[in-house]
Amino acid sequence: MLNVSNLTIRLGGNDIIRNVSFQLNPGDKAGLIGRNGVGKTTLLKAINGEIEPAEGQINILKGHKIGYLRQDIDFESGKTVLEETYKAFDEIKQVEKKLSDLENELAHRTDFESDAYMQLLDGYHRLQEKFQVIGGYQYKGEAEKVLKGLGFTGADFQKPVETFSGGWRMRIELAKILLQNNDILLLDEPTNHLDIESILWFENFLKNYKGILLLVSHDQMFLDNVTNRTIELTKNKIYNFPKPYSVFMKIKSELIEKQRQAAKNQEKEIKETERLIEKFRYKATKAAFAQSLIKKLEKMERIEVDQIDEKAMNIRFPVAQPSGKIVFEIEHLYKNYGDKEVLKDLNLIIAKGERLAFVGQNGTGKTTLAKIMVGELPASSGKIKTGHNVKIGYFAQNQSEYLDSGLTVLETLEAASDDTNRSKVRDILGAFLFSGDDVHKKVRVLSGGERNRLALAVMMMQPFNVLIMDEPTNHLDIHSKNVLQQALLTFDGTLIVVSHDRHFLQGLSDKTIEFKNKNIKIHPGDIDYFLQERQAESFREIELKKEKKSKPEKSKKNTSYEQRKAERKRQRQLKNRLQKVETEIEQLENIIAEMEQKLSSAVPPTDPDFFNTYTATQNRLENLMTEWETLQTELDNLND
Repeated sequence: MLNVSNLTIRLGGNDIIRNVSFQLNPGDKAGLIGRNGVGKTTLLKAINGEIEPAEGQINILKGHKIGYLRQDIDFESGKTVLEETYKAFDEIKQVEKKLSDLENELAHRTDFESDAYMQLLDGYHRLQEKFQVIGGYQYKGEAEKVLKGLGFTGADFQKPVETFSGGWRMRIELAKILLQNNDILLLDEPTNHLDIESILWFENFLKNYKGILLLVSHDQMFLDNVTNRTIELTKNKIYNFPKPYSVFMKIKSELIEKQRQAAKNQEKEIKETERLIEKFRYKATKAAFAQSLIKKLEKMERIEVDQIDEKAMNIRFPVAQPSGKIVFEIEHLYKNYGDKEVLKDLNLIIAKGERLAFVGQNGTGKTTLAKIMVGELPASSGKIKTGHNVKIGYFAQNQSEYLDSGLTVLETLEAASDDTNRSKVRDILGAFLFSGDDVHKKVRVLSGGERNRLALAVMMMQPFNVLIMDEPTNHLDIHSKNVLQQALLTFDGTLIVVSHDRHFLQGLSDKTIEFKNKNIKIHPGDIDYFLQERQAESFREIELKKEKKSKPEKSKKNTSYEQRKAERKRQRQLKNRLQKVETEIEQLENIIAEMEQKLSSAVPPTDPDFFNTYTATQNRLENLMTEWETLQTELDNLND
């Protein structure tokens, strides 16, 4: 169990998190959401014991192990991928080392009949039994299985960790955490560096995870597929509902609308009561009545409507003078990294005004081609010609890492300005939600999302007519992603976007460039057309279709009489339980309907426990609905 009670975290004299409470139990998979900078990463660090709360408590069941995937990680040089991953098995490795030492000692002993030798042999056998119990004979296979699920190949296992990019190192760290059998997983934006296939595998892993999961993510589809609870941090309060992201947002919107209606009705009642008080307070025959109305107003608990933070970035990319008709002309382009060939005989013409989406698995050359286009990498052979008057704006996958951590937000933008726009620096910072004292923060203390916003602001300091963006949504909250998407939709230039986020890519491109087998395939239309062409509604469905083909059909041939008898008995049990569950569901739905009617009535409930009861009733209904679905699925399978 993880219990957070009245938690306040204070950094630099400011309350980063204030009076936050929630409880998670095994099986709870909670998505932790909120605007950039509201303290999501801070909360994870506090739960992991890295930050001391100013007030409140964090209670974790004694003996529970925590696995924490942070955004910034360090690695020891000289280790291979497997060696680094094996660090997940500290106890197993220690026992393995002792076994090896004992084997060496036994091999050199000759006193086979002595008591000392027999004691040594007995200790060796006991250690062997322990090694087996703690999974010593399976850990290497498990490590390889998880690494492959996260995108590594067998050829990668013996390569040094330092030869991999930061994103691939993050996958190694994630593999270590998943292999540790932790009771609590704290994951801070784990999908930022995963491609679609790895995300699919990771989703399945988390669905089968039995412990407590607290997940910071801005990937809406991932949240919907993995979580069964949503916790939203805001500056004013915390929301906590047993629903995945999309359902939570709908419930929250409905709840606030009901609060507004209830507050409106209450305000109407207050005004009418005040009118009656004013009318009768000076009349002797009605003075007592007026006093009763005054007391009623004094006792009335005012309905507060939750405030929604509707601040948004205000992005409009500056466009330079138009380029020539041809922006890039690529002929027979090859790119190798040592012996590894990434791009082979690639040919592509990009015309002025085209909007392209680069999609494909990690390592297929999307970022490599983007870097060659902007001149950060040379091609191994072939030609790439940049057109007339092409002015490129480039947002790298790790763009925020190029910021000077020692500068303030204001100093960063001033350094990127020139005489033509220096006077607009503060206006641009305001457009990216940096105002007041925020502009004097050092870059090093900014959250990942704030750094990305600042990196985008730096881009705005110079006009361009070709915009190349490589995974620009990393660390951006869902609201900021939507704002960026709208800005790109209105960009009047040539656009190239590298992303694995289908929601973000929708409507952005008129061509989809698929990277596969060291080359590209051009698909006309946006990402939805590309997926339709592949006869799938999503990247995930493409992969799931592969999995379905490999699964054998269930057959009931040759089932024994005893098996059929047991199945009929189970069917009766399921039908009886289903009937009871359906009856209770109907009762709870009626109770919730009555409570919601009270919420929207002219006189809303004043019982302080009303909302707790309302939430508890909804939770019970949700659990019953889940049980009903499980029972019905089992019954359907037995009937097939």
